[in-house]
Amino acid sequence: MVVKLLVKMGYGGSIKDAGQAMGRSGDEGIDGIIKEDKLGLDVIYIQAKRWQGSVGRPEVQKFVGALHGQRAKKGVFITTGAFTKDAEQYVSTIDPKVVLIDGNRLVDLMIDYNLGVPIVDVYEIKKIDSDFFLEE
Repeated sequence: MVVKLLVKMGYGGSIKDAGQAMGRSGDEGIDGIIKEDKLGLDVIYIQAKRWQGSVGRPEVQKFVGALHGQRAKKGVFITTGAFTKDAEQYVSTIDPKVVLIDGNRLVDLMIDYNLGVPIVDVYEIKKIDSDFFLEE
């Protein structure tokens, strides 16, 4: 789902070519990768956590360690929960660049990019065109 969302946001091109989900034992803290653009000039590494609570700095530090292990420059850490202030402060001071997306922002992005949230109804609102009724 996360890779599909990033593709809809313009990363990578198509699902087939853009990225892949990993996220199994031995993944070394990387759940997926996606090309930054259609040419694949850079790769973004993804960590996704389905948590109800808060993700703290230690979890984010593990992800950053995995990024260093891949010589990665960019990462996205997504959780269905929230991030602690300590985790948010930590990513603002480090290299590689890591973007944190919490559950609320994830839902907003899913709505913005129509992923998993189909349109149920569309309403038309009409008004009278008074110019149409003017006599010539």
